[in-house]
Amino acid sequence: MNVRYYPGCSLHSTAKEYDLSARAVLSAFGLPILEVRDWNCCGATSAHSTNADLALALAARNLAQAEQEGADTVVTPCAACYSRLKKAAHAMVHSSVSRERAEDALGYSFGEIPRVLNLLEFVLAEIGTIAIEKRVARPLNLKLACYYGCLMLRPQEVTGVTDPENPTMLEEIVEALGARPVRWSYKTECCGANLSITSSDVVVKMVAPLLATVIDAGADALVTACPLCQANLEMRRHADQHIPVFYFTELIGLSMDLPGTRRWLSKHLVSPGPLLARAGLVVRR
Repeated sequence: MNVRYYPGCSLHSTAKEYDLSARAVLSAFGLPILEVRDWNCCGATSAHSTNADLALALAARNLAQAEQEGADTVVTPCAACYSRLKKAAHAMVHSSVSRERAEDALGYSFGEIPRVLNLLEFVLAEIGTIAIEKRVARPLNLKLACYYGCLMLRPQEVTGVTDPENPTMLEEIVEALGARPVRWSYKTECCGANLSITSSDVVVKMVAPLLATVIDAGADALVTACPLCQANLEMRRHADQHIPVFYFTELIGLSMDLPGTRRWLSKHLVSPGPLLARAGLVVRR
């Protein structure tokens, strides 16, 4: 497998802690991190709402860049980027018309279109929970609610997720870290995504019941693999819903006591410091 890492815009800005922790974890397990050169925005939610050809071309260009570098696989941490790249790859593989449209727009002819993986499935496939558990230096004695959102799971015919209504990928990692996954009802519900920018009041109404359910279930914190979800859950909450939202890579790094953990966690809008102190997980570095 020849892999290229596609960070996307969020991981170079508002979700920098996700990028830093992802790189640290992959490096700790000896996995090379070669970023797609000269990558561009995937189009996020705006491009495909405006122009289908533009949305296809934006995502396809990143796949073309990766293929030109010899990659057969593109890994991305962002659920929105994953959705756009995955849908573009799926369209080009299954529709000669879509492939021709993309190639005409790019002036490039694909050979083998790279497959697209999200970081969560890549970590599970290439590292695995057994290897993660062996590297745990500080078991996380926390009750964690796993939150997937929607973009990483749907549509099933594109993502190939076995059970998009009840996935268990995050739960497997949480258990390997010595934490306990909490059962709750909304782990695959939408957080509002980019509506947070244009209709923040709508997102508050979507996020509030999610967090209320998490708190009622007795969770200490949430864990996610999506920067849109992480930002919305911490930014669009009610003032009394003070619950941290971690990226799964941050928790792996914390449990392994990796350098840089303090920097990642300092970027959160809801400080996880008090929770970690109560759990005896004071961040040392």
